[in-house]
Amino acid sequence: MTSAVNPASSQMSEAEYADQLKRATLASSLGSALEYFDFALYGLCTALIFNTLFFPQDNPAMATVASFATFGVGFIARPFGGLIFGRLGDKIGRKWVLVVTIILMGGSSTAIGFLPTYESVGMAAPIMLVIARLLQGFGAGAEQTGSSVLMAEYAPVKQRGFFAALPYIGIQAGSLMASVAFFLLTLMPEQQLMAWGWRIPFLASFLLILLALFIRMHLRESPTFVELKAADQVSEHPLRELFTSGTPGVVAAFGMRMAENGGSYMLQTLSMSYFVAVVGSTADKGILSWGVALGALIGLFTVPFSGALSDKYGRRAVYRFGSVFLLVFAFPAWWLLSLGNHFIAVAVVALGVGFGVNFMLGPQCAMFPELFGARHRYLGVAMARELSAVVAGGLAGVLGSYIIAVSNANWVLMAVYMTVLAAITTLSTFMVPETAGRDLTRLDDAVKISQHERSSASDPVVVPEAIATPLASVA
Repeated sequence: MTSAVNPASSQMSEAEYADQLKRATLASSLGSALEYFDFALYGLCTALIFNTLFFPQDNPAMATVASFATFGVGFIARPFGGLIFGRLGDKIGRKWVLVVTIILMGGSSTAIGFLPTYESVGMAAPIMLVIARLLQGFGAGAEQTGSSVLMAEYAPVKQRGFFAALPYIGIQAGSLMASVAFFLLTLMPEQQLMAWGWRIPFLASFLLILLALFIRMHLRESPTFVELKAADQVSEHPLRELFTSGTPGVVAAFGMRMAENGGSYMLQTLSMSYFVAVVGSTADKGILSWGVALGALIGLFTVPFSGALSDKYGRRAVYRFGSVFLLVFAFPAWWLLSLGNHFIAVAVVALGVGFGVNFMLGPQCAMFPELFGARHRYLGVAMARELSAVVAGGLAGVLGSYIIAVSNANWVLMAVYMTVLAAITTLSTFMVPETAGRDLTRLDDAVKISQHERSSASDPVVVPEAIATPLASVA
């Protein structure tokens, strides 16, 4: 493990750094809240509202599959957004890319609230839904990456796991708001819900956009990027560098996302479709949103806690705990869901999300930025996160809903699916070195460095004389 200090000391005083750290935390958290509010809300609406309003009802089961396909389209767009904005983040800076992505992502989500339905405009309705979802995914493809990179580069080194995890409280807050909003919507009379009620939370997301945009406009650039620019080390071709040296890091992070991202969407979204299929009625369709809400509430504590644990015990050990939890949890969880009991189902979703998923999410916040060198970090994290999201999260919706439709909601097949995802992630944790405390001004990638090199190469690569005196509060 290399020792390092935060480079912020070379740009600002201790008081200024503390203020900017707070701003960065708030700016990142609001962006995460907006992203996951919109995505969780879209996922909840996919199985129970969009399938009815935006698709023909000749075959309701296939309408649900088609609805989940639009959910998956957002994931397909995310790697392209990550590629474009990731390159820009490494070339022009983290801050301005985050300003653009919050506008694009939030604006697209708000637009969904204005869309006409299939009954009004026919096939134009799902087409417009797909376009809005593509734009939403395109912006989201770099939003969460930018937040995690920004916070990792701002955070005190010895507490990077904890501080980098704080914006991910926004993920829990966003998921919590979405599940509560959706549950409240289901209390409305069916006719009003389908006529106009479902539009309210999408339109309300515009308020989060304005607040996040205001804070980000008053945030300074990442200290690490400032160091890169001052040393004339900003990459002109981050994509070329990533393919040259960063591919092992992308592959390893890709594998580690299978259980975290795929398991999250299986529990938060697919479980609802599965439960409706089991009980044979949509009368209690909002019940599992309480499981999602409780899981997010637990995550408000487990995400920063697991991030802090990764500072003490290492990123890999804590991450592996979360993946093994889901590995052991998969078969009992889906069997319990198959019983059709409301209270048991809520507990299953809450435990799986709150502990299994979130114990991976906490250390991931710092670990993924630590895997990549400073010159292509934004792009590396973006590609790792978003390419994996297509397979883990996007495919989970389509393939999972198809399995439910053709297997008469066979719980064993769903359990096998989650077990495979968790096994891939568990094995992937053995592919990476321990990254806790790594100097983020280094230009090399962590995965390709031997243990001997990591132990001996403790000096920062970028202008070491500028960061030789650590900030008192960070050292």
